[in-house]
Amino acid sequence: MAKKTISLPVEEGPAVDVLVAGGGPAGIAAAIASARNGAKTMLIEKQGFVGGTATACLVGPFMTSFDNEGKTQIIRGIFDELIRRMEAEGGAIHPSKVGAGTPYASFIIPGHRNVTPFDPEVLKRVAEAMLLESKVELLLYTQFISCVVENKMIKSVIAAKCQGLVEIKPKLVIDCSGEAYVAANAGVPVIMGREKDNKTQPATLFFRVAGVDSDKVCKVMEESRELMGKPFYGTFSWLIKEGRKSGEWNINRDELGCYLSPNGKTWNMNTSRILTITGNQSESLTEASIEGRKQIAEILAFVRKNVPGFENAFIIASGSALGVRETLHIQGEYTLTLEDIKSCKTFEDDILLCSNAIDIHAEDGAGGEYLTVDTWYGIPYRSLVPQGCDNLLVAGKTISAQSEAVAAFRVMPCCYGIGQGAGTAAAMAVKENKKPKEVDTQNLQKTLVNQGVFLNK
Repeated sequence: MAKKTISLPVEEGPAVDVLVAGGGPAGIAAAIASARNGAKTMLIEKQGFVGGTATACLVGPFMTSFDNEGKTQIIRGIFDELIRRMEAEGGAIHPSKVGAGTPYASFIIPGHRNVTPFDPEVLKRVAEAMLLESKVELLLYTQFISCVVENKMIKSVIAAKCQGLVEIKPKLVIDCSGEAYVAANAGVPVIMGREKDNKTQPATLFFRVAGVDSDKVCKVMEESRELMGKPFYGTFSWLIKEGRKSGEWNINRDELGCYLSPNGKTWNMNTSRILTITGNQSESLTEASIEGRKQIAEILAFVRKNVPGFENAFIIASGSALGVRETLHIQGEYTLTLEDIKSCKTFEDDILLCSNAIDIHAEDGAGGEYLTVDTWYGIPYRSLVPQGCDNLLVAGKTISAQSEAVAAFRVMPCCYGIGQGAGTAAAMAVKENKKPKEVDTQNLQKTLVNQGVFLNK
């Protein structure tokens, strides 16, 4: 499609040390970490609230922040601070209190020990409070548009506020858009999905239901656990199998992802599956969102008729945005590989340790792959440092990694941890007048550990 250049008035915006683009899990942590480490920090977010997939898309619970045995909490820092503050308001259950196989984990055992149930409304409010307390300049209803680049340096960022375009002049930018929008616009080389064929994992439109007899659901699941198979074939998978035979179930999913909320009364439904989506294109997102809502209606009708406890279920909310698992991956100073994850490799420049399972949703059907890891694997700082732009860091699921590796750490606790590493490094780079790739990673690690991050050091 041909592109036209047009001239529009642009407001002269602020000059800041660090600009964080995107207020999801990575962006929240990056902005807080940057500001707490002394940088004048601005966070822009296109929604009217922060939280990203956890709030706009209703994705929940947070997946595990513990090692695979549930003995050590390995994702701590800002993420843990946020959860504890939410818990104090009745808006979360700390993962140390949540076992595998519980309704909070959709009754799943492999890879689902120590998840964190949470209320998205409490998350919005607590995250905002933490940002403002840290002196982050928060600007909601503001969408990244483009950036002006000279000699591999971002000189300014053009964003759209409600009243028009604004030019923000940062010393350093952290791309927490979730789709590498800033990086791609700044000339960083990117790869869509899998390198061999550019295919991506499917998307899900989450929704929440009430009116469920939770005690009945739990009782039936405990009585029917042997029907799930070993190690696990899926929650109510035997009912869905029958529904597929009868024609009542046409969703490309073989289990019912249903996660109890901390209030014990509402359930998060992670069940729809939209294939062949290009998650950074408006046309594809439009089509996928319409399809997601059609699937939600079918899922609700099915569970009300067939799933014990869901007879009187009704929808209280669906995601205002689609839950997109994968789009672009930047090419950085180091590309994290599937073998790195499977072998539990750690690095000299780790900014985070994770233990989340490799969870690959099939892009062409109902199946997928799920592989837990033995201990934990590292996220190296070099994977946050992009090629082709010297004052940019990238945080979240779009860091430099193979598609299959991203399938492990794309979950939200990991994104919080990656964001904290990026924000801390950004503040150090600005303070020391260095490029991100010149940051002393040993000093970075020491600072992170002093601020509550677990690096097993």
